[in-house]
Amino acid sequence: MPDNQAPTDRTRIVREPQRAVYDRAAVYEILDEGFICHVGFIVDGQPFVIPTGYGRSGDNLYIHGSAASRMLRNLDKGVPVCFTVTLLDGIVLARSIFNHSMNYRSVVVLGTAVAVQDPKEKLTALRALSQHILPGRWAESRQPNEKELKATLVMRLPIEEFSAKVRQGPPVDDEEDYSFPTWAGVIPLELVPGMPINDPTLAPGRATPEYAKNYSRKR
Repeated sequence: MPDNQAPTDRTRIVREPQRAVYDRAAVYEILDEGFICHVGFIVDGQPFVIPTGYGRSGDNLYIHGSAASRMLRNLDKGVPVCFTVTLLDGIVLARSIFNHSMNYRSVVVLGTAVAVQDPKEKLTALRALSQHILPGRWAESRQPNEKELKATLVMRLPIEEFSAKVRQGPPVDDEEDYSFPTWAGVIPLELVPGMPINDPTLAPGRATPEYAKNYSRKR
């Protein structure tokens, strides 16, 4: 697919258009750093927005869950989907309350998800979901058995109609407010992992793997 995606009428950034990003690589960088997506859809006129984990493999997003999940059962019917991910990078304190803001990176993907039927692709998708959260863990864990695979529904959402929006940098005040006597600046925010905590039932002498000790969302 092309590196730069021409925005559609639905994905074109209208408010603060200078923050718009339509570059596929930049969008993938945001998606690969995020943990949780929000999936929006409508059932019988009622909007729902459900938070869930996700994974990316190439130009496809994958979400999964129980085959009995209301969200997945409705997505499997071909309803339109709005998929969003947001990373919060800082709180922006301006001199004026009106101009306070946040530094962030966000992605919106629109489309229709389809159920993954091929067993090989299903395993590939589940591996992508696992690797997205913790690279290296899939190879050291028990693989899904046939019963678990049958009980799991995996949906694929092609990354075709998308846009990103990014706000970075210091506060922007009105010219007359720059002399107002208060502190202004940015409070950076970052997701920082703590030290791994052993399962109380862990076998004695089982070492903590490097991917757990040195975990980071930065890719």
